Amino acid sequence: MSQTSTPKRTRMTRAARREQLIAVARELFATQGFDAVSIEEIAAHAGVSKPVLYEHFGTKDGLYQVIIDRELSVLSEMLTVRMAPGTPVSKILEGIVLSLLDYIENDPDGFRLIAHQSPTTVSSSTFSTVMSDVGDEVAFHLEAHFKTLGFDVNHAPLYGHMLAGAIANAVLWWQADPSMPKEEATAHVINLVYRGLHDLQHDPRLNRPSDN
Repeated sequence: MSQTSTPKRTRMTRAARREQLIAVARELFATQGFDAVSIEEIAAHAGVSKPVLYEHFGTKDGLYQVIIDRELSVLSEMLTVRMAPGTPVSKILEGIVLSLLDYIENDPDGFRLIAHQSPTTVSSSTFSTVMSDVGDEVAFHLEAHFKTLGFDVNHAPLYGHMLAGAIANAVLWWQADPSMPKEEATAHVINLVYRGLHDLQHDPRLNRPSDN
């Protein structure tokens, strides 16, 4: 009579085990959401016991934070390259949009994690805070552009964050429906957010009905 053999746990180095746990948890979090995934489920998929997860990350929140921090680091690096000093504003804005769409296309799970599923218990930055940093950087580059146009450079932060906000919303729209080619979508975004800068008024005023 044959006996059913129990699969042996694969032995790994500590570093390799940590990477395996991150990969398993990342996929589960991306497909099911943070709240729906338990430590037990992650351990079962990884073929380890719960104490192994606790040993590496402390808690489920700790594991999730490691994953989010990695995603944000990758995205921030992609964006930083596109905002190098001396780069024309038009190229900076175009590069920001393309970098974000490239990231969504190449790593939809990663973007889903940082844009939609970060629990309040995790202290990492989110997509909105990344875009806030982008707004600060765009504002810095706009200062020179505003000086050329004779605009008040003190208004650059407002315009920088408006541009970053418009880009963020366009990116989220494209993520939900990526049927439009990313190059075409980028061209339309730039058509609004950059070309609109060419027709700015030096002293804008609200349009109010004339007082009678």
